[in-house]
Amino acid sequence: MTEAVEHVDILIVGAGPVGLTLHLALAAGGQKSLLVDRRPQAALQADPRALALSHGARELLEQINSWPSRAATPIETIHVSQKDGFGRTLIDRSDYRLPALGYVVRYRDLTAALAANLATDVLLAEAEILDIQSADDGATVALRHAGQLRTIRCRLLVHAEGTPGDDPAVTVSDYAQHAVICEVTPTPGHNQRAWERFTPDGPLALLPLGDEYSIVFTLPPAKADAVMALDDDAFSAALQAQFGRRLRFAQPGPRSRFPLALRQRQTLVGGRAVWIGNAAQTLHPVSGQGFNLGLRDAWQLAETLLADGLDGASLQRYAASRQLDRRGGAFFTDRIVKAFSNDFGPLKLARGLGLLALDLCPPARHFVAKRMIWGARAWP
Repeated sequence: MTEAVEHVDILIVGAGPVGLTLHLALAAGGQKSLLVDRRPQAALQADPRALALSHGARELLEQINSWPSRAATPIETIHVSQKDGFGRTLIDRSDYRLPALGYVVRYRDLTAALAANLATDVLLAEAEILDIQSADDGATVALRHAGQLRTIRCRLLVHAEGTPGDDPAVTVSDYAQHAVICEVTPTPGHNQRAWERFTPDGPLALLPLGDEYSIVFTLPPAKADAVMALDDDAFSAALQAQFGRRLRFAQPGPRSRFPLALRQRQTLVGGRAVWIGNAAQTLHPVSGQGFNLGLRDAWQLAETLLADGLDGASLQRYAASRQLDRRGGAFFTDRIVKAFSNDFGPLKLARGLGLLALDLCPPARHFVAKRMIWGARAWP
């Protein structure tokens, strides 16, 4: 018996926050799409990782009734400095007449807020993709779901899951750094302040989450090995040594780690397929730009498809429209990491002068802050 072929306009691979945002933004404009994810639906809403969202991301999510207001911890100020060097910059939400510069939200809470708006039968969870065949007018996807083989024909295939891997269209720059992630209790309390502390080993970020800080502790791989092996007291002491004495830390939670690299897909569109979010690029976590960039990918793709349709020309317009935001975000984070992750004396002096200049020159500080909040939408 010949297997029946199902037809959909848009098939979105990946039901994380970026894929869900795209689906809901399309649905708000009357365009149907189908989500596919390899994970169980419960697992999508069980991930405790912390995400740094800009106020611009909140503005987008509110338009699809998916902002998790009760679960979001606001960031009212950001303090930027370097270890063992002068110069600092303070960015304050009051300068922009905003309730917050950004927010820290757990992945599971954001995913749950988005999933609460899904209609029935729009998500195939625990689906294993077996094959993808591309054609000029769409793609055919073979998958296994609930023990059944299914064939789905779509006019547009959107990849919204996973990081770019071994693909000739993807460039990779390894930072030789690992991020050690955990949560700690600060004394005194965080007062809605985030910290970006640059050290020779890499950036150290403290993000307010509830009553605690979510820590992104960047280190060379060997030092990350050593830090992961420390007991809680020794870990708190190592964190204290990198941060300084303005706060004290206790009760560190479970630790995890992951390697850091800049990965960029050079071609966002291939035939009737498009890549967004982490499938299009992964950035260094410094300044928290990567996830916000992925949300803007999804939003702009939805706007383009709703305005111009699903043809190849509209996909090319989308790809062209994303270049400034993607390249700007990648350039900004890459240069910061490379400029600050060293202990070279003359460069340390130049960094201190740069931080001091940002603090004393509001137009320069606002230029940086607005692009962190809204990306290329704030240009110029």
